[in-house]
Amino acid sequence: QVQLVESGGGLVQAGGSLRLSCTASGSIVSINAMGWYRQAPGKQRELVAIANSNGGTNYRDSVKGRFTISRDNAKNTVYLQMNSLKPEDPAVYYCYYFPAISPARAPDWGQGTQVTVSS
Repeated sequence: QVQLVESGGGLVQAGGSLRLSCTASGSIVSINAMGWYRQAPGKQRELVAIANSNGGTNYRDSVKGRFTISRDNAKNTVYLQMNSLKPEDPAVYYCYYFPAISPARAPDWGQGTQVTVSS
């Protein structure tokens, strides 16, 4: 198992920025995916952005051009820079870790960090 510790959530005005960080510890494998999902009240958890250890990234359409995911593999840390935050962005943001191992296992999740956007 891998433990994930998130930080960086908070309250920001619409149009503002926040940076989330997530550091992994434990049984980490070199080939993995790390990223962020979010869940707003009454909604399903949804992918925000994912970064693979080989440098590939994927974003949900609604955050493209506003959010940037990056990794520091030496620190086992993933970041999410969120700019131009909109009223539809507030949610609990969860860090995600998925190792490329066989047989595959379920991903690990952080405890979540709240992002609130005021209009």
